[in-house]
Amino acid sequence: MSVVDVSPQVSIAYESFGDPGDPAVLLVMGFGAQLIAWHEDFCRTLADRGRHVIRYDNRDCGLSTRFDEHPVDMGEFIAAVTSGDLPAALAMVPYRLSDMADDGLGLLTALGIGRAHVVGASMGGMIAQTMAISAPERVLTLTSMMSSTGEGEYGRPSPEAQAVLFGPKPADREGYVAAAENELVWASRRYGDAAALRELAAAGYDRAHYPAGIGRQLGAMILSGSRADALRELVTPTLVIHGLDDTLIDPSGGKRTADLVPGARLLLLPDMGHDRPRELWPQLIDALVEHTG
Repeated sequence: MSVVDVSPQVSIAYESFGDPGDPAVLLVMGFGAQLIAWHEDFCRTLADRGRHVIRYDNRDCGLSTRFDEHPVDMGEFIAAVTSGDLPAALAMVPYRLSDMADDGLGLLTALGIGRAHVVGASMGGMIAQTMAISAPERVLTLTSMMSSTGEGEYGRPSPEAQAVLFGPKPADREGYVAAAENELVWASRRYGDAAALRELAAAGYDRAHYPAGIGRQLGAMILSGSRADALRELVTPTLVIHGLDDTLIDPSGGKRTADLVPGARLLLLPDMGHDRPRELWPQLIDALVEHTG
């Protein structure tokens, strides 16, 4: 694991796999998730298929820069948004998805990579879309996985999934790890794995548990607004992947993304939820290799 400065304010922690001479694939993780959520075996398998794979911690997560000087109370923020008090909500959050996209592009620059294939999952898909919109000359291909367009009527979570996402999580390690099983609510119904969820939660807790960053990342997602108009103008070759079991970001989010981006390919996967079950890695990796070839 290495850390590089991508701007005067932000340092990004990252890991890479494979031959730097191979085409670069930048993996962008989602809301509150560290780079280890891109499983090391997944990254190595993709690298073995001839790709230089880079995974990284977004700002306010893992071992990247934390914005402690801007505390956000999630309850207050959600109350401001739901009541329509946009100025109060805007004042709470110090950055937007565009800043997070600049972090990813800055990482590529720091690594001497001019252009890369960008793959984003969930909030990472929103960041990846924003990279392709703001810097199309840097993004060879876009893959938007289990994500949406920023339009409120698409990709809505089920009430049960939303309750788990925003519900309080235990502060102690044992309780936090046990509570990870609640995420089965949005996992693959066939391949959902409670043990794997606990294992990832334990690894994340031990590596860099940092719940304070979640409110700021949530604010960046909500306040960045719709990307629909920009996606209609996107010329980057785009693959959209979504699991039909996804209850955290409904498949309508992926379908809408593919509808908007000219020429986008839509891959809807049965037995995949808001997760990447190991059993589906062959399909996912084949699709990524084909798209980034």
